[in-house]
Amino acid sequence: MGAVPSTPRHTSTTAETAEYLIGTFVGEKSFPLASDFWQKLLELPLTLRWSSYRVQQACELFAQNNHHTKHLAKILIHLSWCLQEAVRTSGAPSVVYLKAINAVYFSSVFLKYIIENSQSDNIEELCLSLLENEPVPKDFMTDQRIENLLMHNVLTFLGSIDVSPTTSLLHQELLNFMLVAMSTQLLSGPTPGPKDVNPFLDAAMSQESLLVSSVVHRLLLNYIMRPRLPSSTAASYSIFSKENQPGVLQRVGSAAANFVLLPFNYLVNSNSEGSRNQLADCSLHVLLVLIHYHKCVVSDESITDRSDDSASTDPVSKVNTYFTVNPYSKALENARDIEFDRADIEGNAQNGPVVRLPFASLFDTLGMCLADETAVLLLYSLVQGNSDFLEYVLVRTDLDTLLMPILETLYSASRRTSNQIYMLLIILLILSQDSSFNASIHKMILPGVPWYKEHLLHQTSLGSLMVIILIRTVQYNLSKLRDVYLHTTCLATLANMAPHVHRLSAYASQRLVSLFYMLSRKYNKLVELRDDKLQTKAISTGDGLVEDMSAELQIYTDFLRIVLEILNAILTYALPRNPEVVYAIMHRQEVFQPFKSHPRFAELLENIYNVLDFFNSRMDAQRMDGEWSVEKVLLFIINNCRSWRGEGMKMFTQLHFSYEQESHPEEFFIPYVWQLVLSRCGFSFNTDAITLFPVDMHANKEIYYDEMNTNQNGELNEQRVQFDP
Repeated sequence: MGAVPSTPRHTSTTAETAEYLIGTFVGEKSFPLASDFWQKLLELPLTLRWSSYRVQQACELFAQNNHHTKHLAKILIHLSWCLQEAVRTSGAPSVVYLKAINAVYFSSVFLKYIIENSQSDNIEELCLSLLENEPVPKDFMTDQRIENLLMHNVLTFLGSIDVSPTTSLLHQELLNFMLVAMSTQLLSGPTPGPKDVNPFLDAAMSQESLLVSSVVHRLLLNYIMRPRLPSSTAASYSIFSKENQPGVLQRVGSAAANFVLLPFNYLVNSNSEGSRNQLADCSLHVLLVLIHYHKCVVSDESITDRSDDSASTDPVSKVNTYFTVNPYSKALENARDIEFDRADIEGNAQNGPVVRLPFASLFDTLGMCLADETAVLLLYSLVQGNSDFLEYVLVRTDLDTLLMPILETLYSASRRTSNQIYMLLIILLILSQDSSFNASIHKMILPGVPWYKEHLLHQTSLGSLMVIILIRTVQYNLSKLRDVYLHTTCLATLANMAPHVHRLSAYASQRLVSLFYMLSRKYNKLVELRDDKLQTKAISTGDGLVEDMSAELQIYTDFLRIVLEILNAILTYALPRNPEVVYAIMHRQEVFQPFKSHPRFAELLENIYNVLDFFNSRMDAQRMDGEWSVEKVLLFIINNCRSWRGEGMKMFTQLHFSYEQESHPEEFFIPYVWQLVLSRCGFSFNTDAITLFPVDMHANKEIYYDEMNTNQNGELNEQRVQFDP
């Protein structure tokens, strides 16, 4: 394929014609936009099968010749025209859809090859412009940017044409194409900068708000409705080979570009996961990339440099950068429930188009899909950014729909990525900021929790289970991850829940006291290590290791105080409703003794010992025939709770923690989103070209591994848990 194949004879087969036209497309000869070559190419019934070597050769030849043929720009223009015609003639199947599908196949394959093999900082190999002397149709505006024309038409089709058996294949391939076009982000560093080149993403961001809203609406509807491609779709197009044999473009996709272009093959495989739906998944991937994109632009301002008084006061140019507003993120934040609009009642109508969604269906879909990390990220984006959806979640009476899969995922933390664990914990923290949530989760009784293996949980409240899982997560973090932020988030959530605890189960109460003991052991160990180092003459008191240990000791001092505050909040505001907590404290009261004189803990322990003295004194005064059994002690506590008046208890300000996203979350979320996309969508990428996040260079160069890499700044350490004063 080093040269353009010769013109086939008049009696040539379809395979020979296909090979000739594709060979011509990647070859040296440039065809004008108006040439009938493009129609012949796009109307081909592609049934030719090539070896992976020939497909790779075709891509290399195309990239080599594209700078003067401009065939990538031209196929993208023809794709735009095909989509325009498809929108105008939506309805019955026609050759229009066949041409559009063929155009998007070609565009995806060769565009992806150029992007991942680009050698220039500006991805100049794309050549997204025509030559000045290029003959164009009369109605073609030569001053328009090709990427803008393309993305406008791609997004218009996605946003305006319903998914149906006729259109679903084109919808799927356009979503695949969107991921290819937006993959230029993989070539940028983890921190967005003004020199990043993302022409197609930037073009998507420049679309009018009505189109943006329609696209966000469609992507979320796809995710909710989860439409499947019927097998009859394949039969309606001659592009598919008989007996499911791969055609030439399928070979290009799977062999050269490592991109699974045909959803039909995916859907008919018997070994694919039953809960997975490629159109729904791909819609979510595209949405996540769009809403987390941040375009960095430069703003020049003049300042006067007065660092040297003798110097002249000539203005010095200082470069400032800022991020433009992301319209897709705004559209998601402003989405409203189709059944209810708060603005209608308050009389504050929304300015501009509003995405209206069936929140009930979205809630249920998320509940079914939270085992997948992308669903977790969507839920986070909604509860963190959309106050209406958060309010909707909080008033649902079936909170177990969301909470049970979240808690089950945290239970199996050892099989999850640390990022996923942290995202789930942030969601719980956000929910725990609402007092009605904290109260309602203790009213829902679970008949059983079959996936919890360490202890039989029978007739346990959802709130008790949440306490158990959060404490278990702290324990796992202590032994494995050792992430301070994870500890903080777990304890912050427990602190928010504490004043509203109602009938905490015996097991949850025991685990809560054990949490103090667990952290106290870590604290005591740090104290011993620090003291040993200070007594060692070889290490001075100013040694960096000692300072680090002192800082860690301070952190665990804060953790222990938070646990004592949690216990205090329960004893102060909810003691009569929680006899099991009193029992657990009495049963393990010795764990508090070493800290009675600690200056940070003394006042909090006074309250705990006030409760202990109240119940211990009454127990000592009561005569008992035989030994005190567990049942007798608990009955005694329940009876004496009625006479508890809280005398002598010091009232402390309730702790209230809130989550606040860092001002530059893009440094975490953009790499994170692409890690998720690459591991799930069947879209692999040349690892040598990826600079967005660290890549294991020992991994297969063309198959992206499933294990998430950590952010260069640590696991979500850009996120903050803040204390409300």
